[in-house]
Amino acid sequence: MKKIILLFSLFLIFLNYVAKSQSLPVGTMALEDAYRRKQLSGELDLSISFTVRPLIPLSGFNQKDGFYPDSTEKRYNLLNADIRGTSKDGKFKWQLLPLSLQMQVNSHHPYGWNDGAMLPAKGLQTVASAGIYAEYGWLSIQFRPEIVLAANGDFDTFDKDHYDVIAARYYDFYNNIDLPARFGNDGITQAYWGQSSIRVNYKAMSFGLSTENLWWGPGMRNSLLMSNTAPGFKHLTLNTRKPISTPVGSFEGQIIAGRLENSGYGVLEPEREYFGESLFVPKYNGWRYLAGLVLTYQPKIIPGFFIGLTRSSQSYGSSMNSFGDYFPFFSSKKQSMAAEAINKRDQRNSYFMRWLWPEEKAEVYFEYGRNNYSGDSKDLQLEANVSRAYIFGVRKLFPFGRRQNESLMVSAEVTQMQETDVTKVLNLESWYTSKNIRQGYTNRGEVLGAGIGPGGNLQSVEVSWVKGLKRLGLQVERFVHNNDFYYYAYVDSRDYRRHWTDLSLAASGEWDYKNFIFNAKLQGIQSLNYQWYLLQNPDQPYMTPGKDAFNLQIQAGITYRF
Repeated sequence: MKKIILLFSLFLIFLNYVAKSQSLPVGTMALEDAYRRKQLSGELDLSISFTVRPLIPLSGFNQKDGFYPDSTEKRYNLLNADIRGTSKDGKFKWQLLPLSLQMQVNSHHPYGWNDGAMLPAKGLQTVASAGIYAEYGWLSIQFRPEIVLAANGDFDTFDKDHYDVIAARYYDFYNNIDLPARFGNDGITQAYWGQSSIRVNYKAMSFGLSTENLWWGPGMRNSLLMSNTAPGFKHLTLNTRKPISTPVGSFEGQIIAGRLENSGYGVLEPEREYFGESLFVPKYNGWRYLAGLVLTYQPKIIPGFFIGLTRSSQSYGSSMNSFGDYFPFFSSKKQSMAAEAINKRDQRNSYFMRWLWPEEKAEVYFEYGRNNYSGDSKDLQLEANVSRAYIFGVRKLFPFGRRQNESLMVSAEVTQMQETDVTKVLNLESWYTSKNIRQGYTNRGEVLGAGIGPGGNLQSVEVSWVKGLKRLGLQVERFVHNNDFYYYAYVDSRDYRRHWTDLSLAASGEWDYKNFIFNAKLQGIQSLNYQWYLLQNPDQPYMTPGKDAFNLQIQAGITYRF
């Protein structure tokens, strides 16, 4: 915290000396999706894939100020403060970044994902962020820390009335991933570097050190390898700032080398025992190294069509010895699965496509991934269903009456993370879990990829009225929690009554007024068989009720743009 305050003070020294190349953080309320909708309606460059984020509006689509998508929008200096400036020679520029305050309340138990610094916690929590952007020649610095205040209230975790053997199987699974049910038993105050970076930028390329959240792939509700569910992590990055044009089409991409952090918490609070022995197996506490890349190609002969791939590989920092360890994607030496286990490496990949039809104001997208891939295409050809996950989605804008600037947007997305091979389930091989890197594919106790987590499935449909930054919508979702654990834990009974399934209905919206952007969401979640528990009553019929629970989630936020 002291480091953040000191660094912010240093930035204030330069305020007497307009920067335009700041990034638009992943998950920025109203703004990020407003640009994607503009592309759907044909108002934005079709060469931007929206599969490598964060976006840089000036470089990407020549938007001088990314926080004002409508250049004709009137601006106000409501705080009567210096908000941007430039030196006399024009080389040094600075600009204040938006002030943002986001709040969330879960009434019964943690719920939600794609919320960055927020914790999976019950009760009220708040995330505040602000910052400044400065650039001098090729050098740019973005400082936008985030502060989290979470009540982290007590709630029912894995039911204590489950049979001991089921609790033991719960630990079998969650001892191989860092996903604590609760982050301790006290309130939490945490400061992060947030959406900060220092970069050297030259034409379409950028290299630097960043703690920003990343999003790879075309999905809206989920992404297989990189999303903003977990807080951002420290990483070196070499990435494009805009598509690089060639005679055969354009390319976007990013290569990262990062450091992942552990949560420091166990599996349950308090931990359980089995025959007098603790079920929790402590994980190695060393830091983890993550190498990753994403590459997107837009063929010149098919405007609006994108194909791409992602890769990730993580190892413990103590096991890094060679170039192949730091960048396994570029190593010419192929390793078998057994060798990967010996070297303590955890890998996954995906392939994706996004196809825009601006004449129809519609898009379709798909992502298919493999968990702990071998690097050999033969296994993909022979058993494409094994260790796979996928995301499929469509979106379309429909005219709303006679008003040209208003539309109805219909969106649908399906995510399937559940393993299809029973031998993989029984061997505890699920997406994001790892017996080699026992924290799994996580950072600070949250999944880096799809927020629904290992073994989860999601179906989502949304209908919204949209006009510029304004949006009012209804969303219906069905979320099945970790079916991989379910089939592992109840393999003896094959009891299909126990699926933990959430059915939810949400009303949400964003609204801009002068410099402000307001956002709110009210979501009711009915959890059927919460924590996979059925009420034990021999007098009930076969479809006996489960331990159902209702959770009310309220979100509200305000952003002030300078």
